[in-house]
Amino acid sequence: MLSTKRYPLITVIAAAAVSLTPAAAHAATGDGSVTDSNIAYTGRWTISTTTAVPSWAGAYFTTGFTGTTVRVRARDAVNFYASIDGGADVFFAGVRGTVNLTPTPLPAGTHRLRVSYRSGDTVFLGLVLDPGAHTTAIPPSPKLIEFVGDSITFGALTSKMALSAYGWVLGERLGVRHTQIARSGYCLVAASGCVGQSTQFFKLASTGTTDWDFSRYQASAVVINLGTNDIGHSVSGPTFQAAYTDFLRNIRAKYPNAVIFAMETFKMRYVPETQAAVRARNTAGDSRVRFINTEGWLIVGTDYADGDGHPNDGGHVKIANRLAPIIGPAIGL
Repeated sequence: MLSTKRYPLITVIAAAAVSLTPAAAHAATGDGSVTDSNIAYTGRWTISTTTAVPSWAGAYFTTGFTGTTVRVRARDAVNFYASIDGGADVFFAGVRGTVNLTPTPLPAGTHRLRVSYRSGDTVFLGLVLDPGAHTTAIPPSPKLIEFVGDSITFGALTSKMALSAYGWVLGERLGVRHTQIARSGYCLVAASGCVGQSTQFFKLASTGTTDWDFSRYQASAVVINLGTNDIGHSVSGPTFQAAYTDFLRNIRAKYPNAVIFAMETFKMRYVPETQAAVRARNTAGDSRVRFINTEGWLIVGTDYADGDGHPNDGGHVKIANRLAPIIGPAIGL
């Protein structure tokens, strides 16, 4: 039975430490440049002395700043969301150059900023502040949840894509850092026409072969929702089970202390195989791998944007509501 403990819906501006290259480490703190140590990047980013580029869905950066205005420098046309002082995420579509996030100046003082890129030329070139203003550090949450999946975890067909998906909603609700290692159409097992997360999860980006440096951050929990697409690519049950077992083992090698959750797919695909993979890891001595039964969480015709494939905004909120009393206590919340 699920816990009845309730978690308030709050907006939290989270921060995450990033390991910079030696060249990048010489930036002045407080100047709003890409390598300003007061700017915290959550998710998988590539950072140089002049640019920061996010990979996967739902990556974001946060910082505090003084003054009454703030601007983001963009290289070319880009779509992103910005939230100031915990307010609603405002969508900036097709903007380029120096983008004013505060057309109405803010009250004088210290403010908080979060920016999450959606699409386009997602290259961050730094912030422009008022004369004499500076950035400030925001204490980070010590917890981070990584959500791994396909279009559902990505937030496809929702109003704000990654920002409306259950992983983002849950992370904000619990007040922790959160990442979404997800992309539409992805499988667990690599097959013709389908990228396999059993391999791609360990890469910097959703495409390419560059390995991700897992020393950049450690997840408190990993929540996996995979298997919906594999059946359409003729992945057999035994193949899926073996791949899932290996996937869980390989994630454990990267995150020694994380609680790893394997969600039952909402279409109930590969359920015995997913459960068997979890049992195999438990039998091997890893008690911090757990199966999540999702049966009955969503209602066809009510909680989906397209019949029974992709949850709508309300469906994602329902998923987050169900996950909160499972994930929260498991990571000490």
